Amino acid sequence: MITRSKKYFEWLHRRRPVRHFSDKPVAIEVIKNIIKAASTAPSGANKQPWTFCVVETLEIKKKIRIAAEEEEQRSYNERMSDAWLDDLKHLGTDAEKPFLETAPYLIVVFKRPYEVDKDGKKHQNYYVNESVGLACGFLISAIHNAGLVTLTHTPSPMRFLEKILERPSNERAFLLLPVGYAAEKSYVPDIQRKLLEEVFKLY
Repeated sequence: MITRSKKYFEWLHRRRPVRHFSDKPVAIEVIKNIIKAASTAPSGANKQPWTFCVVETLEIKKKIRIAAEEEEQRSYNERMSDAWLDDLKHLGTDAEKPFLETAPYLIVVFKRPYEVDKDGKKHQNYYVNESVGLACGFLISAIHNAGLVTLTHTPSPMRFLEKILERPSNERAFLLLPVGYAAEKSYVPDIQRKLLEEVFKLY
């Protein structure tokens, strides 16, 4: 058990967010299996308050990129504080998001605060953010397990995703993940994760 847990950590520790994607095709069956894995996450009252929208159509990906870059431009120029911008410098990020068109798939995760039955009556879901957050963690791990890469992209606000994908009124965009293979020349920031003693307390 100790060996298995150590190997799992070492495997997961190799995962890195990637911004340089290849356009090499990925079988849709792989993406479906990844989403099935994400859907095994626990959720409040087992309501499973999530929808995973997979975008492969170039035209729709282009619309998403244009809208995302517009919001990002506003964020970098108007919304982000100087301290926030300074914290981002070492990561080399900016408002340009070419990966939104290059990656073969975009997975847009929507949360569902409530359900609507056939009579139009609303039924509340519980611990929605926590549940969808857990599912996204499972999703990212499943992507890594499949030998693919991703990037957690959260343009703010994200309401444009609901409009472009014509989602129902009970869904809110939660996370956008480009998914595919890393480009042949792919660079990631030289960063370090916190040491165990910084995040672990035994009582």
